[in-house]
Amino acid sequence: MPDTLTEVIDIARLRVGHFVFVDLGGISHPFPLNGFRIQSTAQIEVLRALGIERIRYSPDRSDPEPCFPREPARAAIDDRDKPTAKAKQNRSARKETLDERHARLQACEREFVGVARSYRRIVELARASPPKAHESTQRLVAEIAGPLIRSSETCIHLLSERVGDHAPHEINVTVISLLLGKACGLDEAALHELGVAALLHDLGKLDLPDRLRYEYDPRSAAEQQLFQNHVGHGVAIGTRMGLSNDVLKMIAQHHERADGSGYPARLTNDRLPPGSRILTVANHYDNLCNPGNPALALTPHEALSQIFAHAKESFDATTVNVLVRMMGVYPAGSIVQLTDDRYALVLSVNATRLLKPRIIIHDPQIPRAAALVVDLAEHPALGIRRSLRPLQLPRAALDYLSPRTRICYFFEHARRDDDEDLAR
Repeated sequence: MPDTLTEVIDIARLRVGHFVFVDLGGISHPFPLNGFRIQSTAQIEVLRALGIERIRYSPDRSDPEPCFPREPARAAIDDRDKPTAKAKQNRSARKETLDERHARLQACEREFVGVARSYRRIVELARASPPKAHESTQRLVAEIAGPLIRSSETCIHLLSERVGDHAPHEINVTVISLLLGKACGLDEAALHELGVAALLHDLGKLDLPDRLRYEYDPRSAAEQQLFQNHVGHGVAIGTRMGLSNDVLKMIAQHHERADGSGYPARLTNDRLPPGSRILTVANHYDNLCNPGNPALALTPHEALSQIFAHAKESFDATTVNVLVRMMGVYPAGSIVQLTDDRYALVLSVNATRLLKPRIIIHDPQIPRAAALVVDLAEHPALGIRRSLRPLQLPRAALDYLSPRTRICYFFEHARRDDDEDLAR
């Protein structure tokens, strides 16, 4: 709640212990909160570098250190305009950094849309010209996997709602499978085969009625059997396309389970090759987040928790453990409540700090267009208290954060330098 008993103080009179309110958009300053107690003179210097001359503070919540009269304090008042040029330069540098990050994320979304467009073309060719579909698939997977293989570090990024209707399931499964395969140590050739299988794993659904293309209850035994037949149909289409035996095997096994409870062959974990183990986990994760019936959707955190809880029975435990390390305890798309009680949406995960993802924070004092984006790894005192479902949010936070109705992922090359610049 905003503090109503505030006064304005000259920045030159600011001291350690003052509780201040930075009335700037969240992307315009490096502090994790807009209201905080000054802990060091370095924070005062940062405020001065921002070009702030007068700042709001709360007398009741302040306990400033005593200020002894001395000549340098008077000089600070007289010279307070001198940092203005530097402050402008700092603001300009931060804006350039933020603009560059925004451009990279837009490029990520454009790449996703291009991949989705190519996938839809492959689906059209799968029946009309299987050999051309095969050729297009090989080319598309090489385009997706190439940058991932060459990059030393990548991260999954949550895409905006506007791109979520472009065949998200098949691309989500491909992206997660490739990243998971790389994390599991697959070589380049095996990653390429895995990417082809992941992209085409649901081609067999082309032979199903529209109402049966998604797996959810209630459904009669006959309808369930018809749905399960999509696996065989997919293998048949893949055979006409001329896919390799390894790819056909992964398509045939993408609904198998480690304990033999899957279909169609009820294979156990020891009979599933690494690619199939990876594809089954990636496919199941995305089906939990993006089911045919949106009312049954789990949050990414819930989906990952459910898979982890059943890892010993249904999935290869080693693969699941790698998935958790890769996706983070709070995967991109999760709604969380912070330790200071604010609500946030997870945008991407820090690979080395799973409990410290990058988030967008609900702050009613900041316009939604300039929402506060924080890398929790840069702020040790701020953390996540719990994961929430969207319906648990207050209406204002729900409207502000706009949780995705469909979770949609793509990957970008992780870069730490821009975050370090923003934190300075």
